Amino acid sequence: MDSGLETRRITHPTERIVTGRLVRLLDGYTREVRIGQPVLVGVLAAAGVARLPALLLRALFSFGGGASRRRWKELKKGPEYLVTPVRLRNGAGQLCEVELHGHLPQSALHPADHVQLTLRPQRDPELPPRIERIVNLTTGQLLTPRTATLWSHLGPPLLLQAMLGALLLVGVVAWSALT
Repeated sequence: MDSGLETRRITHPTERIVTGRLVRLLDGYTREVRIGQPVLVGVLAAAGVARLPALLLRALFSFGGGASRRRWKELKKGPEYLVTPVRLRNGAGQLCEVELHGHLPQSALHPADHVQLTLRPQRDPELPPRIERIVNLTTGQLLTPRTATLWSHLGPPLLLQAMLGALLLVGVVAWSALT
């Protein structure tokens, strides 16, 4: 059955740098960052070593409760980041789809803006490449989307505690080796 309508195929660009006109920003959705269990166990074990002296002092002097800690289940569930499918028409007139991971200011991109995108392929070959950097040639803005990472998810307090625990453990091992 021929409807007479020409349907254009949406392609995934294979080039590293693509220049074209922004056609549309589609509705975004969230994806979760995977967290490797060995990394999480290592960070929590090192943080636990640093926490031992504080627990001993609290038990000896019966200080009040401490700050609430995030549970294993909360830490194992990775942070979510926004994925926005972006459609653009490249220099050859082809309609291309790429993905924007993270957030940008709402006024940063508008349909019909002339953009130059630096792309990176994703692990899943079925997914379109993701945008690493955007140069909005219409406004002259350089935009770099940022997503949540394992380290931002765990947070500075837990990471500092883990580093202190690792240093404490290295110090105990070095002291026991000397004696």
